Amino acid sequence: MDELQKILKENGIEVTDRMMGRFVSYMEDVLKWNEKVNLTAITDRKEFIQKHFIDSVLIAGREEIKNANFIIDVGTGAGFPGIPLAFIYPDKKFVLMDSLNKRLKIINELCEGLAVSNVDVFHGRAEELGQKSEFRECFDLCVSRAVANLATLSEYCLPFVKVGGHFCAYKGPEAENEIKAAGKAPSLLGGELKEIFVPQGDHINFEHNILIYKKVKDTPKKYPRKPGTPAKEPLK
Repeated sequence: MDELQKILKENGIEVTDRMMGRFVSYMEDVLKWNEKVNLTAITDRKEFIQKHFIDSVLIAGREEIKNANFIIDVGTGAGFPGIPLAFIYPDKKFVLMDSLNKRLKIINELCEGLAVSNVDVFHGRAEELGQKSEFRECFDLCVSRAVANLATLSEYCLPFVKVGGHFCAYKGPEAENEIKAAGKAPSLLGGELKEIFVPQGDHINFEHNILIYKKVKDTPKKYPRKPGTPAKEPLK
C-alpha cells in the first residue's frame, strides 16, 4: 500500500486516510468473496495491489481523466480499473459495465458497504448497450483492461465515447503489435491514436502500455455490430 500511495502522490493525487481505507477494505472484501465466486486469480495481497490497484491507477495523473466527468469501464470484471479510479475521483461519475451480472451485484454491494456513491453498475453486452441512446456517445472517457484484442475492443468501447472524449485501452508489452493487427478498425469507429503511454516509476515492476485514442468523429450507426460479431469478425 505504501507503493500505491507513492504512485498516487507522484501523479498529483491528494491521498487521504479514507481513500486508502477504501482500497484496503475493497481488496479484503474481493478476496473474501473470491472464496465463493471467481472474481480474480490473484489472491496474494502484494500481487493484488500491484496488478489490480497500481495497474488501474496508472492514468490517474493524466489530463484525459482529470478533464472527464462521466467515465465508463467496459468489461470491468471485479471492478478494475473503474473502482480504484472512483476512489481517487469521488467527484466524477463512473459506470461499470459487464456481461456477468453476478460480479456486478458483488461490486454494487461492496460499494454500498464503503459508502461509495459515484459508481453505477450495468449488466449487459457492450454490443447491445453501445446501441442504446442513454449510453451511446455520452461518455468523456472509456477505460478497459484485459478484455479483448484492440480491434474487437475498439468496437466495444468507442461507440460509448463522445466526440472530443478519449478511450484508454490497458495493454501489455505487445501493444504495438496489437495496433498493427487492428489496422483501420479504431479509425472506422471514430478514434485516432493520440499516444502510447508507457508509465514509468520505481514502483512499477511490470511492462505496461496504455493506448490513448481521441474520439474525433461519430461512430457510424451500424457499429457496434450484433453480439458476438466483433469478437468473431474483428474489423481491420
